Amino acid sequence: MPGYGELVELDDDELDNRLAEGRRELFNLRFQLATGQLDNVARITAVRRDIARALTEMRSREIRAAEAMEEGSLEASPMPVFHRERLLVMEAPETVSESPGDGEAGELPEGELPEGELPEGELPEGPGSEDPDE
Repeated sequence: MPGYGELVELDDDELDNRLAEGRRELFNLRFQLATGQLDNVARITAVRRDIARALTEMRSREIRAAEAMEEGSLEASPMPVFHRERLLVMEAPETVSESPGDGEAGELPEGELPEGELPEGELPEGPGSEDPDE
């Protein structure tokens, strides 16, 4: 991978491709290390730094685009999207379920437990849950 100065000159797609290429190479190097086939262990550090350089340039571009949008100079152009491999985590809803009844929405009728929960002190049934004395 090139140095940081060369990454600045790449367009967004090329930078994204370089990042993906670096991550694949790092995966392969780690695999070689685990199987004892890696001769140059220092290459792992070099690839990690190359990945960090690419991520730094991507973040820098995101910040510049956001600042330009705030100033109003990029009203029509969309903000670049990076980090396609990251997963978004959605927060769970606060209620268990919506069920009609006397209680508030999301409350379970008295004495019922949410699906998958057992009363206090009970163990789940399954292999090995039989009484060993029998």
